[in-house]
Amino acid sequence: MSKYLEMIRIRFLMMLAYRTNYYTGIIIYAINIGAYYFLWTAIYGGKEDIEGLSVIQMVTYIAVAWMARAFYFNNIDREIAQEIKEGKVAVEMIRPYSYLGMKTMQGLGEGIFRLLFFSIPGMFIVSLIFPISFSASLNMWLWFAVSIVFSFIVNTQINLITGIMTFFFFNNDGLIRAKRVVIDLFSGLLLPISFYPLWAQELMGYFPFQAISYIPSMIFTEGFKGDELYQMIGFQMIWSALLLVPIYLLWILAKKQLIVQGG
Repeated sequence: MSKYLEMIRIRFLMMLAYRTNYYTGIIIYAINIGAYYFLWTAIYGGKEDIEGLSVIQMVTYIAVAWMARAFYFNNIDREIAQEIKEGKVAVEMIRPYSYLGMKTMQGLGEGIFRLLFFSIPGMFIVSLIFPISFSASLNMWLWFAVSIVFSFIVNTQINLITGIMTFFFFNNDGLIRAKRVVIDLFSGLLLPISFYPLWAQELMGYFPFQAISYIPSMIFTEGFKGDELYQMIGFQMIWSALLLVPIYLLWILAKKQLIVQGG
């Protein structure tokens, strides 16, 4: 376990060396949130709520969704693909640790850095500019913390699956780009799932994407309460377990499929 903790520390320190990028990123995210704020204010047009969300809840949802993205987002799929192309993966696979576990810990180190230096200060700055509602309920904050951890797990698992596919496709850039678009669209980052047509909501219930952004953002805005909140946390837990199966099976096949392209 000490090896993996060290990987988290090393990735955190690597990100710390380039922290200026994240300070400027806060400004970019604030501009992005501002654009959504004016867009949704125009859409609401004086209405008290749409699909159960008030305009303040919607602004809060948008801000939380984008700031939470900084925590769960990582590029380990691209890193895996690059290491396969360069042949570095062969060396990594003979080291005395799990290759996929190492990548997961690196993503966690990156996520912790972004949480501390991007999400928290960014949320504070954005709250000074736009009308964002913060709940006083300790219970909500605890469930949000649990949910955002599962968001990281599910997103990282999808990234691992995408990265592993490079073993079979050799050039996986198109799939990686498509995956990012699908996650942004169907995770609830750009639009809450409750705003989609009913048939689309039912269809997305069979996929893990809403476990990434929609569920934690709705918990933060107190859009989920009581039994529904527990069901959504359960949804995240189930997908966190289910996604281990394709990762395990693909990894077994990938190791047999390995062809070093570089070196």
